[in-house]
Amino acid sequence: MADIENLGIKGYDGLRFVTLDLNRSRNFYIEKLDFALTARSTSEWEERTGDRAEVFEAGDIRIEIVEPQRDDSWASYHRQFHPAGIGQVNFEVVDLDETFRRLEEREATIIHEIKTVEEDGGTYRYFKIASPMGNLNYGFVERDNYDTYAPGFETVDTGGDNKFGFTHIDHLTSNVRTLKPLVDWFRDVLGMEQFWEIQFHTSDIDFDQIDDIDPDKVQGSGLKSKVMWDPESGIKFANNEPRRPQFFNSQIQKYVEDFNGGGVQHAAFAMSDIVGHTAEMEQRGIKFLHTPQNYYDASPARLAEQGVSSIDEDIDELAELGILVDGQDEKYLLQIFMEEAADFYDEPDAGPFFIELIQRKGDDGFGGGNFRALFESIERKQQAGQG
Repeated sequence: MADIENLGIKGYDGLRFVTLDLNRSRNFYIEKLDFALTARSTSEWEERTGDRAEVFEAGDIRIEIVEPQRDDSWASYHRQFHPAGIGQVNFEVVDLDETFRRLEEREATIIHEIKTVEEDGGTYRYFKIASPMGNLNYGFVERDNYDTYAPGFETVDTGGDNKFGFTHIDHLTSNVRTLKPLVDWFRDVLGMEQFWEIQFHTSDIDFDQIDDIDPDKVQGSGLKSKVMWDPESGIKFANNEPRRPQFFNSQIQKYVEDFNGGGVQHAAFAMSDIVGHTAEMEQRGIKFLHTPQNYYDASPARLAEQGVSSIDEDIDELAELGILVDGQDEKYLLQIFMEEAADFYDEPDAGPFFIELIQRKGDDGFGGGNFRALFESIERKQQAGQG
């Protein structure tokens, strides 16, 4: 048995994303984000599963895009309930047998037993479990001298060369109507610990006096968020629920309605130079959420209050690009958020999923000010669409 502390997670093995249009997704990842196409499903896999898939990579980020081909396929099952979005999160682990044993002890809902495939001198083993978020599954993979992405895939090498410097998946963020069951599941089943939490309302209400507030006189909405993490691997999961008053106005609730249940709202891709590459991504057609100028006008004073006396970047350039900055104790981070797919493609079934870009300058947290700025940006976008 390998020496592991929790589940022996080494990191993300990849995200499985159900798409409406694989050709369109290929264009997005290769032409707009300069990812490489590294694997694609074989005809035998497609005949057996009823799906078609391609795998895109940049740095340590790997995302499998799956398009349904038959009504009885895994991706078609996802599409019966949801628009396009992440249907499975996979982890690579050190010792699959030990991971399975510990999850079974913790009463995880295991979907199938460990499956083992031996080919080309290597071994690929995996299993998956259900989660509290509807049809979202979590998979666990062990590779032993196995170089191909997965059984049923052939290796290819085409597309981009990661000119934007993506490095890894920084975190995943999920939205649900009620937070506690999900957080308890991360703790009790996946063995994770709480890393950070925040709650706020865009009307700046005092939560200590919330029972005395007339909800009909409150504008905006709020959220409560808890971040769970696996100290062994460092992977993090932010989890959000709507906050009263105006529960149903929250963009968290709006996500749940648009996705027909809880799910992964966005994935954060870490990169090495967000300022140097944002403009070119926009030139390639990427659209980012707008942040008003008053955010940047207040940033120097806000950062100073949080113990950040200076940053390397020019605040006017950040404002021009729409990049957010937050931090504490002389450490900070930079973030920018893409439009959700439904708005980007002007197609509701493209789903409410979006991508965050993040560069950390020593700050391992989540930036409460940026968190709120994202929340307000999404609310502005939603209100503009209703107007």
